[in-house]
This record gives sequence, C-alpha cells and structure tokens, in this order.
Amino acid sequence: MAASFATLHHVLFLVWFLPIAFSLSFFFFKAESISNVSCNEKDKQALLTLKRGLTDQEHVLSSWSDHKDCCIWDRVICDNKIGRVSELHLNNSMLGGEISGSLLQLEHLNYLDLSGNDFNCTPIPTFLGSMFSLTHLDLYGANFCGLIPHQLGNLSSLRYLSLRYNSNLYVDNLRWMSGLSAVQHLNLGYADLHREVDWLQIMSKFPSLSELYLYNCQLDSLNPSLGFVNFTSLRVLSLFGNHFNHEIPNWFSNLSTSLLELYLFNNSLKGNIPPSIFNLEKLEHLDLGINSLNGHIPSSIGNLSRIKTLFLDQNQLNGTIPKSLGLLSKLETLYVGENYLTGTVDEGHFRKLSKLKDLYMSEAPLFFNVKSNWVPPFQLYYAYMSSIKIGPTFPSWLQSQRSLSILEMSMSGISSKAPGWFWNWTSNITYINLSNNHIECDVSDIFLSSTVKVLNIANNSFYGPISTFLCQKKTRKNKLEVLDASNNLLSGELSHCWKYWQSLIHLNLGSNNLVSRIPYSMGALLNLQSLGLQNNSIYGDIPSSLKKCSNLRLIDMGDNHLSIIPLWIGELTNLLVLRLRSSEFKGNIPQQICQISSLIVIDLANNNLSGSIPNCLKNISAMALHDSNVISLYLDGHASYVESVQLVPKGREMEYKENLLLVRLIDLSSNNLSGSIPTEISDLSELRFLNLSRNHLMGKIPEKIGSMKELESVDLSRNHLSGEIPPSMSNLTFLSVLDLSYNNLSGRIPSSTQLQSFDALRYIGNPQLCGDPLPKSCTIEEQSLNKSPIGSVEDDFENSSFYIGMGVGFATGFWAICGALFFNRTWRHAYFRFADEIKDWIYVTTMIKMNLLEKLRVCLSK
Repeated sequence: MAASFATLHHVLFLVWFLPIAFSLSFFFFKAESISNVSCNEKDKQALLTLKRGLTDQEHVLSSWSDHKDCCIWDRVICDNKIGRVSELHLNNSMLGGEISGSLLQLEHLNYLDLSGNDFNCTPIPTFLGSMFSLTHLDLYGANFCGLIPHQLGNLSSLRYLSLRYNSNLYVDNLRWMSGLSAVQHLNLGYADLHREVDWLQIMSKFPSLSELYLYNCQLDSLNPSLGFVNFTSLRVLSLFGNHFNHEIPNWFSNLSTSLLELYLFNNSLKGNIPPSIFNLEKLEHLDLGINSLNGHIPSSIGNLSRIKTLFLDQNQLNGTIPKSLGLLSKLETLYVGENYLTGTVDEGHFRKLSKLKDLYMSEAPLFFNVKSNWVPPFQLYYAYMSSIKIGPTFPSWLQSQRSLSILEMSMSGISSKAPGWFWNWTSNITYINLSNNHIECDVSDIFLSSTVKVLNIANNSFYGPISTFLCQKKTRKNKLEVLDASNNLLSGELSHCWKYWQSLIHLNLGSNNLVSRIPYSMGALLNLQSLGLQNNSIYGDIPSSLKKCSNLRLIDMGDNHLSIIPLWIGELTNLLVLRLRSSEFKGNIPQQICQISSLIVIDLANNNLSGSIPNCLKNISAMALHDSNVISLYLDGHASYVESVQLVPKGREMEYKENLLLVRLIDLSSNNLSGSIPTEISDLSELRFLNLSRNHLMGKIPEKIGSMKELESVDLSRNHLSGEIPPSMSNLTFLSVLDLSYNNLSGRIPSSTQLQSFDALRYIGNPQLCGDPLPKSCTIEEQSLNKSPIGSVEDDFENSSFYIGMGVGFATGFWAICGALFFNRTWRHAYFRFADEIKDWIYVTTMIKMNLLEKLRVCLSK
C-alpha cells in the first residue's frame, strides 16, 4: 500500500494539468474559426481524400464537406495570408483506417497531430518523411507498429517528434536520425531501441535538443566510460524504465549549466550516488527512485538550491539523512522512504522547507524525533510516514497541518490516546491510516468530515459500542469508501444505520467483540466489494438482503456462530473469495455455489456441513482456466486499500494481501461430508491448494488428479478413501505438501521423486499401503497390482529396453546430482520446500509489486 502511495502525486498532477490543457485546446480551436481566409481547392480535395480512407466512429470529421470552406472545418487551421492548410489537429478522435498519401499535397502543412487514435498496429507511413514543411509531428499512442521508418530522418525542419506509447515500434539503428538537425523535443518512449548501442552519442549531436524522452526503450547502457557527453541545450532527460544495471556515470556533471529535469527511476542502477549529481545547480526535478543505489546520501544534496521534487525512495541507501537537506528552500516533494536509512530526523532537517507539500518517509528505520511544541514551517498535503518510529506520544505537530489530505502513519509506535482535536482538525483530509499502533480511543469520539474516504484504524485499542459510531447524526453525510476497524475492542450490535453509509466499498469489522445478528439493512450497501465480519460473535442467518450487494468480491464471516449457507449465494456472481470457516454452519454445501465462476477461494473448513461435495465444481472457471480477468476484477476496488484474508493453504495460517490474487484454494476440511470425491474436481487445473481432510469421504482418489498440474498442497487425510494411489499423482511436480494418512488406501505408492520426498507420516494409517517411504515393502503381488506406465520410474526402467540401453555417462551424471535427493528423505523434503518458497516469492514479487508501482510512477515525467 505504501509503495502505491509513493507515486500517487503523479496522478494528481495529471488531474490538475489536463483540464487546463483541454481548456487551452478548446480556446485554440474556437479562435481558428474566425479566420476570413478561403481554402485552397487543392488542399480541400487532399483532405477529402484523407477522410475517405479513415474510419470516423465519433464523426469528428462531419464538418469536412465539399460544400464548405476547408479553413472553417473542425480541426483544420489555415495560414491567414495564403489560405493554405498549415495545421491538422486530429488527436483523440477515435480515428482508424488508412492514412492517405494525399497528405503530401498539403505543401504548407507544418503541424500534424494524429495522437490518441487507433491505426490497428499498421506501420508508420513512410511518405511522412517527404512532408518537408513539418515542424511538429505527434503520433503518440496511435497504435502504430513495426520499424520506425528511416525516411523520418529527412524532416530537417522538424522541431517536435513524439512516437511514445506505440508499444510495438522498434528501430534497427538510429543513424538515420542525424538528419533531424532542428529537433528540440524528441520522445520515443516505449519504442524498442536496444539494437542501437551508440544511441547516446547519436542523441548528443543534436545541437538544439532541449527535451529527450527515451523511457522504457530497453536500453542497457549509459556508457559509464564516457568522460563527456555534449548535451549543451538539454533541459529534460527522461530515461526511466530501462535496464542499465550499472553505476550512474560521471558525465552527468557536464549538464550542470542546462539540465532542469532528470528521471532515472526503475533502471536497476547500482553503486553510490555520485556527488556530482548534486552539482546540477539548475536541477528542479530529480528522480532516482526504484533502483539498487546504496551508500550514504551525500551532504552535497544541499547544493540543489532550485530543486522542487526529489525522489530517492525504494533503493538501498543507508546512513543518516544529512542536515543539508533542510537548506532546500524550494523543495515541494521529498521521497526517501523504503531505504535502509537510520538515525534521527529532527527539526533541523526541515529548517527551510517552507514549500514542502508531499513527504514520503515510509518503511525506513528512522526515528522522527521533534519537540512536542514544534510547529513545522510547511503545510503538507500528503504525509506518508508508516513504519518509522514516531511514538509513543501522538504527534502534536499534526495539529498545525491544516491542508493535509492523506495521512499514512501506520506501524509508527504510537501508544497514547488520540487527542480530541484529531477528529476535527482539518476539513481537507481524505485518507487516514493509523493502523497497527496502540492508539486508545472511544469510537463515539470519532467525527468524520464529509471529505474522508478512507479510515483505517485496524489493530489498535479503539473501544465502545459500534452502533454509537455508525448512528451518530454528525457522520450521516459521510462519503466513506473504506472502513477498517478490525482487531480492536469494539462491542455491541451491528446497527440498522447502514443507509447512511452507502458509499462503502470495503468494510472490515473483524476480530472485535461484536455480538449481533447481521441486520437486514446491510443490503443497502450496494457498492460494497468486501465484507469482513470474521472472529466475532455474529449469529443467526445470513440475511437475503445481502444478495443486493451484487458487487461483493470478498466475504469473510469465519469464526462466528452462523446457521446455513444460503441458496442465494450463487447470485453473487462477482465473488472471488468466500471464507466461512469455523462458523458452525450446518446442512449441505449448496450446488448454487458452482454458479460463481469467478471464485478463487472457497474456505468452508471446520464447520458441521454434511452431504456430498458438489459435483459441479468444474463450472468455477477461475479455478479451471487461466483467467487474467481475475486480477483486474480484484484491483477494481479502492486503489489505496488492500483487503487482507487469513487462509490455511499448507497446514499453517497465513495472511494474504496483494498475493491473494495468486491463490486458488478449496478447503472443506473438518466437516461431516460423505460420499466420494467428485471426479470432476480434476478439471480444476488451476487449483493450487486442496484440503478435504477430516471428513467421511469414501471411494477412490480421482484417477486424473495428476492433470491438476498447479497443485502445491493436497490433504485427503482422515477419511475412508480406498483403492490405490493414482499413478498420475506422480505428475504433480509442484507438490510440496501431501497428506494421505489414515484412510484405507492399498497397493504400492507410485514411484517418483516427488511422492517419495514426503515423510512416512504422510502415508501412515493405511495398513494395505506399501513402498517407499513407508517401512513396509511391497510383495510381488502388490507390485503387480500397481504397475502403470504413468509416473512409475522403476517399472518403466524394468520394462523398457530403451532405458536399459542408456549410456553409463548419463547415469553417472544423473545420480551424481540427484542421488542425494533420492536416497536422503530429509534433503528431498527440504529441497522441494525451498523450491516451493522461491517459486512463491518470485511469482508474487515480480507479478504484483513492480507491476503496480511503475504504472502510476510514469505520469509526471511524460
């Protein structure tokens, strides 16, 4: 959560900037309509030919008619003196189709903007390189693909060229660009430039180049060996999202007389920050975040006298923050969080920071130690200060911050009472996160202004009846979207005041002392996406009114005293997570649960459920198919809050947050279920965790269980299962937890490195079962009963002349590597457990965290 906040200001920048841009655009196009110049007939016919080749879904070219003067057509500007078309503003028009070569007849066209359209991954027209009058060419985000044509290098008058966000563009070299002698603004963002190793030398030869944007271009070197790079006019350099993987070169110090903005974040840069970077005396924006930079922050940071935004977050920087930071009197945004910085931060670090608005210090072992009567020189909008030491007393300096919009102060060691002024001290606050402290507060004292959208007070010592908070008149105009008061000391009944809380998206009141039925009025929460009432004393039926909450994606009512799983549960077709464990449910598992095709977690463990397992589980496509839509569905909630769920995937309870997206789990353990395991369960090829233990299941383990290739944990213990272990189980190569103990299984355990890696306790209690790792050897009769060509290494070896003929060299090499694992059970088990944990870590870290961080971060530097 803190990492996603670290880039929120970029989005806010766009929110501020775009309305101004559109207003100027509107004024511009209105102004052109007052021209009295008549259109040149040749230009008119060229434009009509262009229109015929384009698809115009939004009819933005409806004014382009042969019966009207083309100089008054929408998005067309003519030269007032000669009546020739000089500019075409066709941006963001939903245009597609073919760009006609008739554009070449517009001999005086100097401005062409086709950005924000969709040309269906067609190549950039090569004839654009023959439009020699062009000074401005913008193809941003127009879905062009393929090789960037060398002919564009003929545009010697071009001052502005933007090809950014056409994600399938590439170059074979950049030497053709030498003809762009007048270029001032060059943006090739997201084009693949990795084939050109001399990109830096080529770019540095443009005498007038002022702004260079080569972000996410698959570049791999900044040429650290170069002593000098001749960027004499460069004001903006944006190179984020590449793969440099080396130290920051010293040639950056050559740019001290011109550079205003430098963006190098997310580039795998390493080593120390060279002090020369802080000698760029005119620098206003510097972003070195999301790299692997280490060492101390140089004290020369105080030389950046004009700096406005400074990002050093998400690196490996250590040592203390230098006091010279407090000299940066123009600093507005400071991000130093998610590093290994230590020591004290005090008043001296902020001495002259009167313009500071955005402060991110989260997740660093810092101690924010200021006097109780300190009044900061700044007025913050955003304060991200989670996981740094602020307490034990509640920070009184916050009372002076009248402009604060976001306060992130979780895990900050605050163990005092929340002061009375806190709940009514600013009318601008939208987000409050005080979770994971030891703050005491009576919930009846909480007053929420109408601006608050997120209130997270989880894991504290808030107390009092929940109804006094929910029903007080002073909060009835609230716009709260997230309320997390879990793991506190709240008591009493859930009120009937939910009609005042209809903006709620996430509600978590779990792990309190609530004693209540679920009121029918909760059905008024039509926007609700997650509902957590776990670990209370909630009793009775789940009211049918909750089926009106059709946006629900997560329900956690575990550890309560409820009755039956309602049949209408199948109407919640967007549900992803259903956790009802340990809540005294009785009756059958309704077949209607199979109607929820989006489910990734079904946790009904430790109840009194009876009857059979539904044989329609294969209809839950999120567990049967690789469905990427699940992630987008889950992230469709509130960007600043991630729900957490306690699950037991491998025999131990774990907390899942962002990584919940990766889980595919069915846990029906510790119930009174009977009948057989449905063979259809084998169709759930994406399932990772299956627990059916401690029931009364009979019959055989499904023969095709081996087709569930993603299974990591299978627990079928303490049932009445019979027959042989299916040979296909040998195909479960990701399996790290297996328990088949205390059944009536018989025959030989199939031979495979995987199945033999588990301890004999995982098979114990099956008297007729034999073979490694059990001490009981199989008789000839028992061996013959279990012969199968699938997954049986030893049988295949005995019956295949192909294997007998294998070379001695291969056998020696194979057993040298694998013999220790095969014969040493402890080593085998440790190996597979290690591999399993590494797999989880790589999958979660790569797929979620970095993906979420970069998308928001790019906005400011576009």
